[in-house]
Amino acid sequence: MTAITLLSFNTATVQPLQIQGRKVLSAIGKRPRAGAVAVGALGLEGDEQADPQWHGGVGKAVYAYPAEHYGWWEQRRRERQVDLFDEALPPGFFGENLTVQGLLEQDVYVGDLLHFPDCTLRVTEPRQPCFKFVHIMDYAQAAKDMVSSGYSGWYLAVQRSGTLQAGQQATLEPGPRQMPITTLLRRRRND
Repeated sequence: MTAITLLSFNTATVQPLQIQGRKVLSAIGKRPRAGAVAVGALGLEGDEQADPQWHGGVGKAVYAYPAEHYGWWEQRRRERQVDLFDEALPPGFFGENLTVQGLLEQDVYVGDLLHFPDCTLRVTEPRQPCFKFVHIMDYAQAAKDMVSSGYSGWYLAVQRSGTLQAGQQATLEPGPRQMPITTLLRRRRND
């Protein structure tokens, strides 16, 4: 089995964000945290969501994103001349709480469990790209790129509360294995 590593865990508080001349609230600007952080039923200590209907709540308490996709997105931004300096995107850039390595969407199914040393998280659904994601990516095609690539990441519910810390390893316990996250993302987007 491939090792799954928590490279970074990221949190943010709700802040105003200017999008096309209007002010909206968002906590998409996640930043890495150091040390151990408590994980409860509604997510990571110190993390907020602006609209729990779409992000957050018990079923979407934590959002994980594979670090393997960062280079692909950096290339897309360079091609569209959004990032002219070839800078690496920082952990948490996609609004994820967990930047993970060693697990991709096609290998993740709803109901799978991620066992970290002190907590367990259950996969619930893929992330659906929204207008805030398009705004931070800074190009109009970003939501379509997320769906067509399948590089969405996934939401997790907290199965067993505890703590998380960067550098920890996780093991994957398969759930019912009915449909991978990539397939579910495309089906929902086409509905």
